[in-house]
Amino acid sequence: RARRLYLRARDYGLRALDVAHPGFSATLKTDPAAALSGTGREDVAQLYWGGVSWAAMIALSKDNPDAVADVPLMSAMMARALELDEAFDTGALHVFMISYAMARNDAGSSALARKHFSRALELSGGRQAGPYVSLAEAVAVPERNRQEFEALLAAALQIDPDATPEWRLV
Repeated sequence: RARRLYLRARDYGLRALDVAHPGFSATLKTDPAAALSGTGREDVAQLYWGGVSWAAMIALSKDNPDAVADVPLMSAMMARALELDEAFDTGALHVFMISYAMARNDAGSSALARKHFSRALELSGGRQAGPYVSLAEAVAVPERNRQEFEALLAAALQIDPDATPEWRLV
C-alpha cells in the first residue's frame, strides 16, 4: 500500500512539472538533462516532493527492476533541486542527501553524508531533529559507532518541538 501511495505522490509531482513545463515527464525519461535544464527555482518544491516520493517508492520496490532502473531519474531530479535551491525548506534536501549518499555506497559516501549533515544543521539552525536522526541511522549504524549513534539521538531529543511550531510535525 505504501508503495502505491509513494507512486501516486511521485506522479502528482511529475504532473505539476508537466503543467509548468509541457512534456517534462516524457523528456525526463529520454533526456533527463534537457528536461531538468528548463526547471527553475519555482519548481524546487515539485522536484523535491516528486523526487522524495520516488525514492521512497524505489526503496520499497527493490524486487522490481523497472523501479530500480529509475534511480538515475530520481537522482537527477534531486540533484537539480539541490542545485536550484539548496536551502529549500530549511535544509530538507540536505537531510535527504544524508541517507541517499550512504545508499549509493560510493567511496567517500560517509564524508559526503557528514557534509550534508553539517549544511542541514546550518540551514535549520540546529533546531530540527531530522538531520541528527538521519546521520545516526544512515552513518553511525553502518559504521557501528554506538557512541556517535547515541550522541546524535540525544541531540535530536534535545530539540524542543514547540520552539518552532511550523516544524513540530517534522
